[in-house]
Amino acid sequence: MKINSTNHLSVLNNQARIDKTATSGLNNKDNSTESFSSRLEDGLNQVAKVQNEASALATNFELGREQDLAKVMIGQQVSSVAFQLTLNVRNKALSAYKDIMNMPV
Repeated sequence: MKINSTNHLSVLNNQARIDKTATSGLNNKDNSTESFSSRLEDGLNQVAKVQNEASALATNFELGREQDLAKVMIGQQVSSVAFQLTLNVRNKALSAYKDIMNMPV
Protein backbone atom coordinates (compact mmCIF):
# COMPACT_ATOMS: atom_id res chain seq x y z
CA MET A 1 0.00 0.00 0.00
CA LYS A 2 1.48 3.31 -1.06
CA ILE A 3 0.81 6.30 1.17
CA ASN A 4 0.90 9.66 -0.53
CA SER A 5 1.76 12.65 1.63
CA THR A 6 -0.89 14.70 -0.14
CA ASN A 7 -3.55 12.27 1.13
CA HIS A 8 -2.39 12.83 4.71
CA LEU A 9 -2.29 16.58 4.31
CA SER A 10 -5.76 16.66 2.78
CA VAL A 11 -7.25 16.24 6.26
CA LEU A 12 -5.48 19.35 7.46
CA ASN A 13 -6.23 21.21 4.23
CA ASN A 14 -9.92 20.40 4.63
CA GLN A 15 -9.86 21.89 8.13
CA ALA A 16 -8.09 24.99 6.79
CA ARG A 17 -10.79 25.29 4.11
CA ILE A 18 -13.50 25.10 6.79
CA ASP A 19 -11.71 27.74 8.85
CA LYS A 20 -11.29 30.03 5.82
CA THR A 21 -14.97 29.71 4.94
CA ALA A 22 -15.99 30.43 8.52
CA THR A 23 -13.83 33.54 8.74
CA SER A 24 -14.84 34.91 5.32
CA GLY A 25 -18.19 35.95 6.73
CA LEU A 26 -21.73 34.74 6.59
CA ASN A 27 -22.72 37.18 3.82
CA ASN A 28 -20.69 35.32 1.19
CA LYS A 29 -23.08 32.38 0.80
CA ASP A 30 -23.00 32.54 -3.01
CA ASN A 31 -19.44 31.23 -3.45
CA SER A 32 -19.91 28.29 -1.08
CA THR A 33 -21.81 25.41 -2.61
CA GLU A 34 -21.10 22.91 0.17
CA SER A 35 -22.89 23.02 3.48
CA PHE A 36 -21.08 22.92 6.79
CA SER A 37 -22.43 19.46 7.54
CA SER A 38 -21.15 18.06 4.24
CA ARG A 39 -17.71 19.55 4.86
CA LEU A 40 -17.68 18.16 8.38
CA GLU A 41 -18.73 14.75 7.10
CA ASP A 42 -16.01 14.91 4.44
CA GLY A 43 -13.43 15.77 7.09
CA LEU A 44 -14.50 12.88 9.30
CA ASN A 45 -14.35 10.50 6.34
CA GLN A 46 -10.83 11.68 5.55
CA VAL A 47 -9.75 11.15 9.16
CA ALA A 48 -11.17 7.63 9.08
CA LYS A 49 -9.36 6.96 5.79
CA VAL A 50 -6.04 8.16 7.21
CA GLN A 51 -6.52 6.00 10.30
CA ASN A 52 -7.32 2.94 8.19
CA GLU A 53 -4.26 3.55 6.00
CA ALA A 54 -2.02 3.89 9.06
CA SER A 55 -3.45 0.70 10.53
CA ALA A 56 -2.88 -1.16 7.26
CA LEU A 57 0.70 0.12 7.10
CA ALA A 58 1.38 -1.05 10.64
CA THR A 59 -0.12 -4.46 9.91
CA ASN A 60 1.92 -4.79 6.72
CA PHE A 61 5.07 -3.84 8.61
CA GLU A 62 4.36 -6.45 11.28
CA LEU A 63 3.81 -9.07 8.60
CA GLY A 64 7.01 -8.12 6.78
CA ARG A 65 5.30 -6.74 3.68
CA GLU A 66 6.42 -3.18 4.38
CA GLN A 67 10.10 -2.47 4.98
CA ASP A 68 10.09 1.32 5.43
CA LEU A 69 9.72 2.01 9.14
CA ALA A 70 9.79 5.78 8.56
CA LYS A 71 6.71 5.55 6.33
CA VAL A 72 4.90 3.56 9.01
CA MET A 73 5.81 6.02 11.76
CA ILE A 74 4.83 9.04 9.66
CA GLY A 75 1.50 7.39 8.88
CA GLN A 76 0.92 6.80 12.59
CA GLN A 77 1.77 10.42 13.45
CA VAL A 78 -0.49 11.84 10.73
CA SER A 79 -3.28 9.60 11.99
CA SER A 80 -2.69 10.79 15.54
CA VAL A 81 -2.72 14.47 14.57
CA ALA A 82 -5.89 14.01 12.52
CA PHE A 83 -7.61 12.30 15.45
CA GLN A 84 -6.48 15.00 17.89
CA LEU A 85 -7.82 17.67 15.54
CA THR A 86 -11.16 15.89 15.32
CA LEU A 87 -11.31 15.50 19.09
CA ASN A 88 -10.54 19.19 19.62
CA VAL A 89 -13.25 20.25 17.15
CA ARG A 90 -15.73 18.03 19.01
CA ASN A 91 -14.67 19.47 22.37
CA LYS A 92 -15.06 23.05 21.10
CA ALA A 93 -18.49 22.31 19.65
CA LEU A 94 -19.59 20.69 22.91
CA SER A 95 -18.26 23.62 24.91
CA ALA A 96 -20.11 26.08 22.67
CA TYR A 97 -23.31 24.05 23.05
CA LYS A 98 -22.97 24.08 26.84
CA ASP A 99 -22.34 27.82 26.84
CA ILE A 100 -25.45 28.43 24.75
CA MET A 101 -27.55 26.17 26.97
CA ASN A 102 -26.40 28.05 30.09
CA MET A 103 -27.33 31.48 28.70
CA PRO A 104 -30.25 33.18 30.42
CA VAL A 105 -33.33 33.55 28.25
